Amino acid sequence: MAMLFPIKSTPRFLLLTLTLLLLLSFSINTNASDPTSPEDDSDDLEQLLALDEQEDQQQEDQELESSSRFSEAEVLSKAQRIVLELNSDNTKRVIDDNEFVLVLGYAPWCVRSAELMPHFAEAATFLKELGSPLLMAKLDAERYPKVASLLDIKGFPTLLLFVNGTSQAYKGGFSAEEIVIWARKKTGVPVIRISTVTEAEEFLKRHQMFVIGLFEKFQGADYEAFIKAATSDNEIQFVEANSVEVAKVLYPDIKATNLFLGIVKSEPERYTAYEGTFEMEKILQFLDYNKFPLVTKLTELNSVRVYSSPIKLQVYVFAKADDFKTLLEPLQDVARKFKTKIMFIYIDIMDENLAKPFLTLFGLEESKNTLVTAFDNKGSSKFLLQSNPTPSNIEEFCSGLMHGSISTYFKSQPIPDNKNASVLAVVGKTFDDLVLNSPKNVLLEVYTPWCINCETTSKQVEKLAKHFTGLDNLVFAKIDASANEHPKLQVDDYPSLFLYKAGNKDRPIKLSTKSGSKELAAFINKQVRSKDQVAKDEL
Repeated sequence: MAMLFPIKSTPRFLLLTLTLLLLLSFSINTNASDPTSPEDDSDDLEQLLALDEQEDQQQEDQELESSSRFSEAEVLSKAQRIVLELNSDNTKRVIDDNEFVLVLGYAPWCVRSAELMPHFAEAATFLKELGSPLLMAKLDAERYPKVASLLDIKGFPTLLLFVNGTSQAYKGGFSAEEIVIWARKKTGVPVIRISTVTEAEEFLKRHQMFVIGLFEKFQGADYEAFIKAATSDNEIQFVEANSVEVAKVLYPDIKATNLFLGIVKSEPERYTAYEGTFEMEKILQFLDYNKFPLVTKLTELNSVRVYSSPIKLQVYVFAKADDFKTLLEPLQDVARKFKTKIMFIYIDIMDENLAKPFLTLFGLEESKNTLVTAFDNKGSSKFLLQSNPTPSNIEEFCSGLMHGSISTYFKSQPIPDNKNASVLAVVGKTFDDLVLNSPKNVLLEVYTPWCINCETTSKQVEKLAKHFTGLDNLVFAKIDASANEHPKLQVDDYPSLFLYKAGNKDRPIKLSTKSGSKELAAFINKQVRSKDQVAKDEL
């Protein structure tokens, strides 16, 4: 057998050989005088031989690993060569001369482009093997900005399908399999017909998720609805069969003999049968509610699909990858009880790009421990499991969400020490006590750390607080709206000033932050001083 990597003489090999010869020579010279030496020398020799064998094995393993990497790189390189590189000279000709062209617009520095590129290349290879008429092409939009603008590529990565020169947005998934499915549907192959058990077994090797339709005949209203659904759907491969024996290879639990539709997924909840009438809209709705796993891991590539799910009540579990491994199976059991009612999503809490934006909404962006949150996308409400994230507590949390007994979560900083403060620091937890339930008038400044003009307003409020020192019925306060929330504090612009008058806290008066200190002082005097008090109007 020919060797891919022939053994080469090395200084290490020569040194070991020389050492063994010297040891053998030493053994021959000393055997006559020491009757115990043959056994001792034999042990030494065996140890050296074992060491040499171990080192050779390590070298062989390294060579095999290198060979494997080389092989993978070669396959990827070959796949990428199938994808045509567009430029200023060939783009128009390629799009005009081909019926179907799928273009990937990318930028070399874009992380998501880098993630998508190998999937795109793998899809191109598979489509070529299938004899697809689709041409796969890519464009470095940073290098050729004029071409990118001509194709209407504005972000990265962008996928566009050109059909006879007219473009349409890509709406499929981003794995190689999903790209192939979408591309075949858009180029005239919405359904794969499987006629034999062998074909079914081969199909199972390539596809992890699909819809199976069993029909006595490939005609009629039910079949037409199936085809329309297959054409309209952008993500899932549809297959059809008219043999129960063939269909059972794909869906073993099938009970029907002449009409059946079901979805198959590669997870514990593998098989789900459709029980409605065969209408395109109803079939598509069934798929929307059942196509995701019991627990979906959120990634950059599937985020759009997750957010657009019709299941508006979504539970998010944030955990380290190792911690989630032990939680996954019991979480799937919980998810099974709320199937089609609550969508369960996992995010690696160490992935800052994905986790931090969500955790910031709860004021928990620095957390590293397992957290369970929920969003009602229909009502834009958010919730937090405030007990230990055990399976039983998560289930109870979900039941509360379903019955509306879980309170909406509003983030808050820890309660501050306001001792001797001229302007009280208000947080979410103290807004009721210090503002709404206070018997006094409250002038509240609402600010954020990133607001450019907030610092000027804060200084102005501090000045006003000193000016009105001694006025017992007036309190000055401030709240950081980026870290604190309250259902009765809805602010769109920063900074904002509100006067909550005693006895009428439900209708605060908004003050202009563009007014000078003298104007504000005069307004406050008019609103909060009794008639017999002498108003100060100079600062």
